Amino acid sequence: MRAASREAQSAVAEKLDAIIRDKADAGESVSVAAQVGTELFLVVDQLDKNRALRIAVADSSLAEEQRVGIMSEIFSGKVAEATLEVLREASAREWSAPREFREGLVHLGRRALLRGAESENKLGEVESELFQLSRLFERESELTQLLSDRTATTDQKRQLLASVLYGKVSMYTEALALQVVGRPEDNPVDDIAGIARESAELTGREFAAVTAATELTDSQREALAEKLGQIYGREMAIHTEVDPSLLGGVTIRVGDELIDGSTRGKLERMRADMAANTAY
Repeated sequence: MRAASREAQSAVAEKLDAIIRDKADAGESVSVAAQVGTELFLVVDQLDKNRALRIAVADSSLAEEQRVGIMSEIFSGKVAEATLEVLREASAREWSAPREFREGLVHLGRRALLRGAESENKLGEVESELFQLSRLFERESELTQLLSDRTATTDQKRQLLASVLYGKVSMYTEALALQVVGRPEDNPVDDIAGIARESAELTGREFAAVTAATELTDSQREALAEKLGQIYGREMAIHTEVDPSLLGGVTIRVGDELIDGSTRGKLERMRADMAANTAY
């Protein structure tokens, strides 16, 4: 996403957060967040079906009033007022391209659902479930292939995933996972992991995916979080999985950076060094 679109999405996200926050005193933040998130995804469906509309609501050559007017005319009375407020704010902003406007609405829909989970004090649970689901997809390549199959319809993919998730995760995790399958950006593994990272960023934390040879104790997790926090200058969201093939130690991925402190990694580096020395 280019600079103008990132700025637009940030501004609309602030609007979305304010709308949900304002409903907290009335005890409506959870229901409003869930409704806005769901309806934003439905709006994206309409934009996907109507190219002319998709271009018009993000056309920077049109005056702001015109873009907002189009959005209001199309969706007024069809979505909740809170959702319409978000849509008006989005169409009032300048986006680099219609495709990025659509992408922005997808991320705003995800944000709304994550805010709903936060309002119910379930954000940590959802974040953990999303991470574990991304790891499941990583291990179960056949399932991932089926969910990425371009010959299958969106409904077929969602039904398959729903059958896998039924009764095993929270409603927020299921809703977020199902919308990812219907609107893939990369692949199920990266898309689901991406939402887990968004969840951490929502509360100002840095997401760290840790793979260990054995299960970490609570004290080890706390020590690791403290050390990484000192390195990155932010509170860390530590999510772990076990991979005995590491032989010992851990690997840590933060963003695009990989820290390999595993025994397997050390052995591989030693072999590479020996091979390089032998070559000389």
